[in-house]
Amino acid sequence: MNLVGISINHKTAPIELREALHLSQDEIIDLIPKLKKDLFEDGFILSTCNRTEIFGTSKKSLLNHRELEEFIISHKPVKGIQPDHFTKYFSCAAVKHIFSVASGIDSLIIGDSQILGQLKDAFQKSEDMHFSGSIIKRVFDSAVRVGKRAIKETLIGEGAVTVSYAAVQVVEKVYSNLDKKSALIIGAGETGELAAIHLNDKGIGKISIANRTLEKAELLANKVHGEIIPFDQLKDHLYNFDIIISATSAPDLILTHDDIKSMMKKRKGNTCVIMDIAIPRDVDNKVSELPNVFYHDIDSLKIIVDQNMRKRKSEIPKVESIILEEMTNLFSWYNALDVVPTIKSVREFFDEIRSDELNKIKHKISKEDYEKLEDMTRRMMGRILHNPTIKLRELAESGTHTQEAVIHALILKELFNLEHGRNNGSPLYNDNNGDKFEEK
Repeated sequence: MNLVGISINHKTAPIELREALHLSQDEIIDLIPKLKKDLFEDGFILSTCNRTEIFGTSKKSLLNHRELEEFIISHKPVKGIQPDHFTKYFSCAAVKHIFSVASGIDSLIIGDSQILGQLKDAFQKSEDMHFSGSIIKRVFDSAVRVGKRAIKETLIGEGAVTVSYAAVQVVEKVYSNLDKKSALIIGAGETGELAAIHLNDKGIGKISIANRTLEKAELLANKVHGEIIPFDQLKDHLYNFDIIISATSAPDLILTHDDIKSMMKKRKGNTCVIMDIAIPRDVDNKVSELPNVFYHDIDSLKIIVDQNMRKRKSEIPKVESIILEEMTNLFSWYNALDVVPTIKSVREFFDEIRSDELNKIKHKISKEDYEKLEDMTRRMMGRILHNPTIKLRELAESGTHTQEAVIHALILKELFNLEHGRNNGSPLYNDNNGDKFEEK
């Protein structure tokens, strides 16, 4: 399979280079026609925050990976980028990499399910721009199947592997129904934003944002359909919330032991979950001693994250087994492509002979006898050709005897002159035994 690709990702390059080489949707739309014109018959471009990759079937019998690197760099110049920052893939390795990406085992966060959706979008863009031929379509179908099977048949995506998500999962263990609970997110940075988004996705009843910079608080509140609590009035509103997640970059404590003690009095002892995922900590850890306060800091949450990450890593062999199975199916299909036209031609060749001979006697026998002969000869041809065609397909699909199958196919073409077809204008004659030949 003449599938070629390059990748720059979190394993090969620092974030500065990955960000610089990232391609927007408009840039991808601009690049695909040029890629199709100069290098590929078909293919796709995938560009996310952690990777930029180009894969396709080459116009040439052998495409130098350096040409691909120069192509992307010439259209997106990046200072300091080197050939070592790219990983090169060809044929089986290319397919395996695409499947690994789809399954999440090649992601920065193992088991990341978002990448499958991003890969689907990349394939859809290729399809929309008529850059997706039969090979790429089949690779796409197989990659999506790998991704879905990895999620369904393994635990590769189970358990929180970010502190923000771990905090939300702990909250879920305390409160079974979040739709009737209220949450306060203190800090609208990346960590706080992720926590807010996760809570919103879980169907939290009410969510509020408090942040020193009002504009950032407003942006996050709009994103999660929440409200804003003025930062200087934060302590006055604490008692209204069942869940408090704090993730600021403040150098000192924001909430003291006395602040939480006062809050709990106003709550009349009702349970409150406090997740301090800031470094340094925002909340005095002594609040864990207060009745009905469930407190976790980043260290305790990291223990959960590390345990879940180990579990995900232990699932990688199962995912790799799925990848190997789907690769075998894909290459069985691909290897059979060379012999399928020959099989079809052989069947058409014999069926033409059968039809020709039947036509000779069509008006010499009854309609009933003709139908019986037609049915009998059809079954006879099927039985004669069954074993040879099945054997030829099996040889091709095995992968280990593909070349042998191709040679057999070429011999069949030569023996029956299938390259030019039977009805090529040559006169026909019968020998003394009634057999039909083409006159040479």
